[in-house]
Amino acid sequence: MYIIRTGEKEDLKEVFALIQELALYEKAPEQVTNTLEKMEEDGFGPNPVYGFYVLIKKNTGKIIGTAIYYYRYSTWKGKRLYLEDYIVTEAERGKGAGKLLFEKVMQKALDENCTGMMWQVLDWNDPAINFYKKYKATIESGWYNCHLQAKDIVAMLKNK
Repeated sequence: MYIIRTGEKEDLKEVFALIQELALYEKAPEQVTNTLEKMEEDGFGPNPVYGFYVLIKKNTGKIIGTAIYYYRYSTWKGKRLYLEDYIVTEAERGKGAGKLLFEKVMQKALDENCTGMMWQVLDWNDPAINFYKKYKATIESGWYNCHLQAKDIVAMLKNK
């Protein structure tokens, strides 16, 4: 019913559409400032910084999900797989496709000798939280996400 394979450059157009769908679901479509061209460069240029899987519905050949990941290093835990985005189209949720994709990423973490994996979930996304709890995921509180945009870094360093 589903095929999961490593993502290829030719998949990025459909994957980028899934990213935009996720941003809309998370009520933040204006936050997507990345571009298809930048994703091509960052994923398939001389120094790739991320990898991804695509989830394909067999009878249509259409990409209905993706898992985008990279590696990070924790001084406390060692090498970790960071699941940046995990997306399954709304029409395919609850049919087992997401389970297959998530378990593929879990296996990737083991295959790459990671000490575990991590990701974020919005506190209001109960369906996702309940999904992750089925895997006995620890969902932390007490940590804040911190961000600096490149334009703000430039301004700060320039005025130093």
